[in-house]
Amino acid sequence: MKRFSNIVKFARPEDSLRAVAQRVPAAQALAASWIERVRPLALRVYVLRRRIATVTLIVVAASLLGHVMFGANGMVVYRQKRAEQEALQKQIEQMQQENNRYTQQIQGLQSDQKAIEKEAREQLGYAKPGEYVYVTPAPSKPAPPPANRSARK
Repeated sequence: MKRFSNIVKFARPEDSLRAVAQRVPAAQALAASWIERVRPLALRVYVLRRRIATVTLIVVAASLLGHVMFGANGMVVYRQKRAEQEALQKQIEQMQQENNRYTQQIQGLQSDQKAIEKEAREQLGYAKPGEYVYVTPAPSKPAPPPANRSARK
């Protein structure tokens, strides 16, 4: 047997078979020792397989429930978006009602003389001969608070 660095070169093919055959008992002993170490754990896992499966299913179900409830598109986010959508829908309805009111007011001002007269009286303060217009005084500004806080009690 000649050695070149880490490569072992056998002179004849029978030598390589003989070397493998010599190592078989050691490999069998190593495998037997591993089996003896792993066997109690394997038997314990086999006995507890139903409990392990049940616990695994519970963990998976709990994680799925958490994802469904609190995930990026979960129930909490869905309810927030639903409330936001309802609020926006109400706002749209209010805007449409206001728009309809303005449209009616515009149509009235374009065609109805009484509506024109009413707007002139309200906004411009116009009056017919013999009528009196009462104007309320503008609210006065409140007195500024004292500069020194210790004066107030």
